[in-house]
Amino acid sequence: MLIREIPRHGADLQVLESLGYTSLYPPQEDAINSGVLDGENLVLATPTASGKTLVAIMAAMRTISKGGKVVYLAPLRALASEKYEEFKQAFSSVRRVKDDPKSLVKVSISTGDFDSSGERFGKSDIIVLTNERFDSILRHGTSWTDSVGLFIADEVHLVGEAHRGPTLEIILAKIIRYIPGAQILALSATISNTQDLSKWLSAKLVDTDWRPVKLNEGIYDYGKLEFVSGESRKIAASNRGAALDVAIDSVKVDQGQALVFCETRKRSVAAAEKASELTQTILSFEESAKLRELAQRILETGEETEVSRRLSQCVAKGSAFHHAGLDSKHRRIVEDAYKSKLIKILTSTPTLAAGVNLPARRVVLTSLMRYDAELGGQAPISVLEYKQMAGRAGRPKYDKVGEMVLLATPAMSADEIFDHYIQAKPEPIRSQLAADGPLRSHLLGLVSSQRGIKEEDLYAFFESTLFGSQYRPLTIKSRVKNALTFLEDEQLVLRRSKKYVATSFGKRVAFLYIDPESAIIMRRGIRYAEKGKEHTIGLLHLITQTPDMMPKFEARQKDADEIARIIEERQSEFMVPIPSTDDFTFYREYDTLLGDFRTVLALNAWIHEHPEQYLLEKYSTEPGDLHRLVDNADWLLYSLGELSRLFGRADLSLECEELRARVRYGIGPELIELTKLEGIGRVRARSLFNSGYTSIEKLSEAPIERLARVPKIGPAVASQIKAQLK
Repeated sequence: MLIREIPRHGADLQVLESLGYTSLYPPQEDAINSGVLDGENLVLATPTASGKTLVAIMAAMRTISKGGKVVYLAPLRALASEKYEEFKQAFSSVRRVKDDPKSLVKVSISTGDFDSSGERFGKSDIIVLTNERFDSILRHGTSWTDSVGLFIADEVHLVGEAHRGPTLEIILAKIIRYIPGAQILALSATISNTQDLSKWLSAKLVDTDWRPVKLNEGIYDYGKLEFVSGESRKIAASNRGAALDVAIDSVKVDQGQALVFCETRKRSVAAAEKASELTQTILSFEESAKLRELAQRILETGEETEVSRRLSQCVAKGSAFHHAGLDSKHRRIVEDAYKSKLIKILTSTPTLAAGVNLPARRVVLTSLMRYDAELGGQAPISVLEYKQMAGRAGRPKYDKVGEMVLLATPAMSADEIFDHYIQAKPEPIRSQLAADGPLRSHLLGLVSSQRGIKEEDLYAFFESTLFGSQYRPLTIKSRVKNALTFLEDEQLVLRRSKKYVATSFGKRVAFLYIDPESAIIMRRGIRYAEKGKEHTIGLLHLITQTPDMMPKFEARQKDADEIARIIEERQSEFMVPIPSTDDFTFYREYDTLLGDFRTVLALNAWIHEHPEQYLLEKYSTEPGDLHRLVDNADWLLYSLGELSRLFGRADLSLECEELRARVRYGIGPELIELTKLEGIGRVRARSLFNSGYTSIEKLSEAPIERLARVPKIGPAVASQIKAQLK
């Protein structure tokens, strides 16, 4: 079907054509024939790059033309940012009211700030949100949610994932139950039980394996690459390993790009460094010049660390690695360079498969085994995870075929790989809402968003979830009842007449969007903390004890002396009982109290202005992990401060406020005032302080010429400082 043949239904065909769309892919046509432009709920289950975003754009155009809002739900911040940019571009010339230049569609994004109601998005037409952010908006009872006409739920198959699945399931259940009439467009990878999803959502189903770029799956075995299609080719072997031999073959022979999935960060870095020895020999003069510029940008962006230096060296030679330990700015540089086809081989941990869209001519999976924390050892990956990685094979507009290559090993032969992965269907998704932690948290959120709710209504709500459709009613009632008892015992909810209501503690916890278990740990610490004392290390220790703190770093034996010294010197600061150094041994209380103490050590070093390279060397804390740790600590310290105020501990609340500023910038307390200035981070603030500019008042009095001579400042920053002080 051509774009101009689409039944209009509010879709702006001229805009679609201006974006480069001329015709529809088969799944897109199926979606239209299934009524997506007539307001029908739809589960669109197709492989990566098969055109799901265009269907979402057309459905959004229809909704906006009818005066409704659109909410786009994404499981990851990176994916939310990507979709925000796509929708902003697609709707840059679209008007809510035809021929009214002042009615341009407004696209907004929010991925954090859980304690905000989100009312400010009331004037937006398209709001891109992470699932957690939208759940917090629903808990606040934000007024504009009733005017949402379309909810687009991306990666909806992740409802079966333990960490993110329960939140996605809950918000979809709330949409169905509390926003009647709203259309749901659920975008999914191909899974084996899409019918369960469509039945639960009362949605039509488009489920197809069609791809715009044909997928050819193959197995590399002792120098020979054999594809399912029957093609085969010899691969030149080197001392760099089978995965890189297969990857560079595609780059050299087919002028494509290769994406290599590695089990760990360390292996992805090592593979990228080996790959750089191969890619540097095939770069053009122009490509080499551009890559050297990008390599320098990496060194100049953020603090220089061993990670950034190694990345820079790889990028200069045409390869790169990509994992969660990278600084977010460095990840963006790598992603943009890859999309520009400058990076020839990209090595990555599997997290990229569910993140941003970076397709490759050939995808190579180094191992079908992963470390499983629950099992405490290696375990085979799921078929769904394999299919997600295979979805990255094939670059639309560049390739006619994409190749997914697996490596045969003594542990798993080519025949076994073929049977268990290539020929196999993805596992059916199962609700993860039955687990105690998620159920308690979302039950509290549900009670807190109501003035009062009967027990039978709570049962009815959970029976309307995917959890409800996959478990027996007696099981649901039993689990919900146990969770209610827990919340009652911990004084988060109480029964008033025939209804459950949230206590002031419970409501605050729900609006802060923290796990009830985290709040209970915080309450215990608040009650234990002595008045009139400093609690800096204790505050850091307390928040690392909560299940919401991520990432966590387990203490190692080589950290024992430092831990013992901190406990001895700063015991009065702790907000939980700590064994005295007289009977302290490293492994006593390891799991419950000190297991994650390396997290405390890293945060403590950060607020004492140690550089990122020091944290990397001393505590093995990579830049990306550090920045996520800082963001999470900021949120948890805010929550702890709010609960401290609720329980009458204004002193602790003030301590949390000051510590938040220190954690946010990685500074000592004397620099807090200076870092309130825009453009003044930890390095510039320290330089100003050491030069005698210890306060805003002294900066106001200083001549601009003298400020400009301060190291790390210069004329431009000095002018910026002065402009803020007028």
